[in-house]
Amino acid sequence: MAIIASDRRSRIQESPLRHVDPLLFGPPLILGALGLLMVYASTHRILESEHLDPMFFVKRQIIAIVIGLAAMVGLMMIDYRRLRELSLLGYFATVLMLVAVLKLGVDVKGAQARFDIGPFQVQPGEFAKVFLTLVLAAYCTRHREEMSGRRLVTALAICAVPMGLIMLQPDLGTDLVLMAMVFTILTMAGARARHLVVLVLVGFTFAVVAVQAGVLDQYQIDRLTSFANTGADAERSGYNAKQSEIAIGAGGLTGKGLFAGSQTNGQHVPEQHTDFIFTVVGEELGFVGGAVVLGLFAIIVWRTSRAARLAQDPFGALCCMGVLAMFVAQVFENVGMATGIMPVTGIPLPFMSYGGSSIIVSFACIGLVANVHMRRFS
Repeated sequence: MAIIASDRRSRIQESPLRHVDPLLFGPPLILGALGLLMVYASTHRILESEHLDPMFFVKRQIIAIVIGLAAMVGLMMIDYRRLRELSLLGYFATVLMLVAVLKLGVDVKGAQARFDIGPFQVQPGEFAKVFLTLVLAAYCTRHREEMSGRRLVTALAICAVPMGLIMLQPDLGTDLVLMAMVFTILTMAGARARHLVVLVLVGFTFAVVAVQAGVLDQYQIDRLTSFANTGADAERSGYNAKQSEIAIGAGGLTGKGLFAGSQTNGQHVPEQHTDFIFTVVGEELGFVGGAVVLGLFAIIVWRTSRAARLAQDPFGALCCMGVLAMFVAQVFENVGMATGIMPVTGIPLPFMSYGGSSIIVSFACIGLVANVHMRRFS
């Protein structure tokens, strides 16, 4: 028995699991639980008025969180260096799904970005965040000593395929997040400053061309520009931003109390359980609640940057930096559009907004970072 116990202790000591960062898992779990409360707060009244289950959205969100946790654990168990070899398979599968969604997807408010499979929705653009990070990190690692202009063009071509398909949906919000991820990975991989400047100019040019060519509908363009003057068309393009500002402002320092928000209970903020979930936090939990949410995200960013610093190899470091850029871009844009300082682009708040694909990908990304961190000595 003593020999068996000794062997068991030896295996535990040798396992990468002993190097897991507990601070990386706490904030996502707390945000996920808080998100369930906010989803319930923003949907139960209208569901009850229609004689439906007030827990309808919450139950679906719980299923997504469970699947996300399973994806997180699954990614932790596979050595991230093997993921480098498997990333191309996931990349091509994602591209095929992005092509299929343009043909077979469901059109929701002018955007054809998801499949409806029974009671669940699958948004391929969300999965592009994971696989594009892996593929681009693998390519940049392979050529990190020679990131010439030609190599940079190849890297951009790799990114252009999924990003172009996502723009055709059109889903500008997801593409903006991917742009932040790509720029961060290329910068950390050693791309030259002049190439990065050209990249920014090319990205700006494509954005202008997309608007002028009619890729975006007029209502989407109006929403992008309305944040600069929400009062100019407060009943149409500026309505979302105006109502979200009212909701957050009404919360004051400590909020009106859980389930007591007048703007939330009155259903005045459109898409409140998805893209505008932060307005529920602001109105019902106030400035204090909002600060706690942002503080939890700050911990995730801190631990992710630490994992990148301690990574054993450049591939692991670049993967962590891609995830870090994803979280920073999404949180900044989502909270920014809720508070009126950023245009409305339809980006979910990680771990909190209602939406299965976003939840699953967010937890999967935490699993990827944990994978890199716990294998830093092997």
